[in-house]
Amino acid sequence: MQPTLLILAAGVGSRYGGLKQLDRIGPNGETLLDYSIYDAINSGFGKVVFIINERLEAGFKEMFINRLRDHIEVDYVFQEIWMVPEGILVPDERQKPWGTGHAVLMAEGRIDKPFAVINSDDFYGRKAYRALADYYQDWTPGRENDYCMVGYRLDKTLSDFGSVSRGICRIGENRELLDVVERTSIEGTGKGIVYLEGNEPAVIMSPDTTVSMNCWGFTPSFFEQLKTGFDSFIKKNYENQKAEFYIPSVVNKLIQSKQSGVKVLSCDEQWFGMTYQDDRVVVVDSIRALIRKGVYPQKLWG
Repeated sequence: MQPTLLILAAGVGSRYGGLKQLDRIGPNGETLLDYSIYDAINSGFGKVVFIINERLEAGFKEMFINRLRDHIEVDYVFQEIWMVPEGILVPDERQKPWGTGHAVLMAEGRIDKPFAVINSDDFYGRKAYRALADYYQDWTPGRENDYCMVGYRLDKTLSDFGSVSRGICRIGENRELLDVVERTSIEGTGKGIVYLEGNEPAVIMSPDTTVSMNCWGFTPSFFEQLKTGFDSFIKKNYENQKAEFYIPSVVNKLIQSKQSGVKVLSCDEQWFGMTYQDDRVVVVDSIRALIRKGVYPQKLWG
């Protein structure tokens, strides 16, 4: 079984100040996505699907589509604000995409086997892709609702340059996910790692808290769950300019209703990503360090 890698890359990088998906950070013009795809290929993935917006199509074709075809099967689909069920009128003022759940839904019909979901601006480490590939190695259609998630230590997922959003996980016996609660403002301080919610006092968090970095493993049955959830969501929220349909909200409902189980796969990798422009230097230095260690060649694609 060779799973598919689904990459969420339709964002416009408002906090970063540019198209970070196309930012060349490697010694030969590689992007952060190149290293993710390289890790996935070396972990047994057989196809990559990009979720992009139409404005990025030319850049993605130039940067990825053609040069990757000799290494892995490549496809891409669009996520646009107007892609909603028939009868829903999206207000002209709406600027933000409809969220990660909507993005994954756009790939319905393009994936017919287990697949991993990742963000385009996060570095997950090769162990994450190997854990996902191993989990679905012996997959059969009888495991249609068998999902998983790669969990990270909170203290390995922080930025030095501002707060981050993380999904705080509650885990039960046998590493089963019980729920994910999104915290939108987490940062390291002199008092430890804290999160802030509105005007409430800062809450100190344990460094070894397991968090979701939007690194999921799903099967094709998840598309039907997304479609049902998004239909309900959009009818209630189509006029709300800030409302977004997130993957964890769907996962939580499936867990609570006992329709699906989600296994939390452990990963001791150090995360780094491109949330803020200042993060770029850290990413460049981190990639160079991994090249020196022999994790990556000097030039990824020959």
